[in-house]
Amino acid sequence: MASSMVSSSFSTRALVLLLLHISFSFNNLALAAKHSSFAAAHHHRHRSHSPASNSRLHQAYIALQALKCAIYSDPNNFTANWVGPSVCSYSGVFCTKALDEPRTSVVAGIDLNFADIAGFLPKEIGLLTDLALIHLNSNRFCGVIPETLANLSLLYELDLSNNRFVGPFPKVVLSLPTLGYLDIRFNDFEGPLPPELFSKKLDAIFVNNNRFTNMIPPNFGLGTASVVVFANNNFGGCIPPSISNFANTLEELVLINTSLTGCMPQELGFLYKLRVLDLSTNNIVGPIPYSLAGLSHLEQLNLGHNMLSGIVSDGVCLLPSLANFTFSFNFFCEEEGICQNLTSRRGIKFDDRRNCLPDKPFQRSKKECNAVLERPVDCFCCVGGAGARPAFAPAAMPAAAVPVSTPSIAPNYT
Repeated sequence: MASSMVSSSFSTRALVLLLLHISFSFNNLALAAKHSSFAAAHHHRHRSHSPASNSRLHQAYIALQALKCAIYSDPNNFTANWVGPSVCSYSGVFCTKALDEPRTSVVAGIDLNFADIAGFLPKEIGLLTDLALIHLNSNRFCGVIPETLANLSLLYELDLSNNRFVGPFPKVVLSLPTLGYLDIRFNDFEGPLPPELFSKKLDAIFVNNNRFTNMIPPNFGLGTASVVVFANNNFGGCIPPSISNFANTLEELVLINTSLTGCMPQELGFLYKLRVLDLSTNNIVGPIPYSLAGLSHLEQLNLGHNMLSGIVSDGVCLLPSLANFTFSFNFFCEEEGICQNLTSRRGIKFDDRRNCLPDKPFQRSKKECNAVLERPVDCFCCVGGAGARPAFAPAAMPAAAVPVSTPSIAPNYT
């Protein structure tokens, strides 16, 4: 549920954002930093009258031929017409007029989404200095991300999702000054996330379904993202209180199956713009923070498959925008007010199975509940350290094979 909402809502916002940038670019042609948004919205091809005399198209020709040589398999013959210097006629290559030289055509975008291409990214990719977007979603690209990507100073969108890239988090993307959309999900990146990631002014961060570890950095929340999806990694530790710094921007937070421990911080309730919160399939303990009752825009709340306990409060069940509330497979022992009969709220879907709720069907046994509820929970254990474990640390839960916003339905507005 959260995954489809993440995709559709971000696509809508992105389209509006790009249209605004188009208008801005026409009035500010000297601002090359806005080249990215301008190019992302202009997906028609401009042909140079004399490609041979255009040094920027010649650089693009060298880069694209190197990329073609780095392709092992192209079963759909997507790059079959990548022949000759007229690069603006290549499939998946989009040109526009340079903002700093309006009479000069440049390659502003590459879109190879769903081409099923196998290969790697050559270092010559750095010659495409006018690129505003790179979309390689759902191919079989492998290897590491070349450091020459740092030359793409106008890049706004980078989508490498659903490929076979490996290595640590590609720190080269942190040097891209105009990057606004980063999607590296469904690859084999590993190791920690660099804290610098959360100092970038990104609108969307998708790093789910990789092999990232070493906890969420304690400065998490210092960025400007509206969508953050970290699901299906192995971070561990607690949700840092610094999450509150996302208050003015964050609308969707998805941390499914990331080995989180500790209690939910009260700071989650400061995210007043939040519409999607999914913390399911972790090892989170303790109660639902009372501060969540202030999230008036919240539509999707999934706390299922954790070790939460205490009372399901009226404040959460009465959230005005709530459409889906899942808190199954926990150890809640009481429901307050309308929470006892959520079916009375028209249009809301809920799941309260496998808790310790008296007089409700499909609950845990008394023995199973007592074994957990008799142990104390210390919600102050994470103060002073994002990775501290709670006094009651349950055994790790089995990983859920739950794809989050799979690239087959990834945001795509090219």
